[in-house]
Amino acid sequence: MSSIAVPWATLLTSVGLYIVVPVLIAQAIRKTLLSKGQAIFDATIHRIQPWSVSALLLTLVLLFAFQGNAILQQPLVIALLAVPILIQVFFNSALAYWLNRQVGEMHSVACPSALIGASNFFELAVAAAISLFGFQSGAALATVVGVLIEVPVMLLVVRVVNASKGWYERSA
Repeated sequence: MSSIAVPWATLLTSVGLYIVVPVLIAQAIRKTLLSKGQAIFDATIHRIQPWSVSALLLTLVLLFAFQGNAILQQPLVIALLAVPILIQVFFNSALAYWLNRQVGEMHSVACPSALIGASNFFELAVAAAISLFGFQSGAALATVVGVLIEVPVMLLVVRVVNASKGWYERSA
C-alpha cells in the first residue's frame, strides 16, 4: 500500500467536482425551492424523483459495463470484497438503529441515521478511484463491487427499518 502514489491535487479535484459542487448546487436549489413554499418544494421533489432513480441506475449500469469482465472473471476476489462490506453494512445499520431507539430518537431520525452509519460513501470512492487510477483499475473494481453490494443492501435496510416501525415505536 505504501508504494501507491496518490496525486493529492487530483484527489482534491475529484472530491470537489463529484461531491462538493453537486452538494452546493443541490443546497442552492433546495433553498430557492423552499423560499417559494413547502408545497412547491414537495411537488418538485415528487417530479424529479423518478429521474434521480434513473440516474442512479444509469450510473450503476455504466460502472458495471466497464468492470463486467473483471467481475465475471474473478468471483473469488469479488466475494472477498463483498463479504466484509455485507457484514459492515448490516452490523452498523442495526447498531445505529438500535442505539437511536435506546436514546429515544424518533423513527424518522433513526431511519436516515441507520443508513448514514452504514454507508461506505462508495460514490466518492468510485469518483476518486476512477480519477486516480482509471476505469479499468483494481481500485475501480473494488469500488464497483462496493456499489454492487451496498446499493441493494441499503435498499434492504430501508425496507427492514420501515417494516419495523411498530417495534421501534413501542416503548423499550
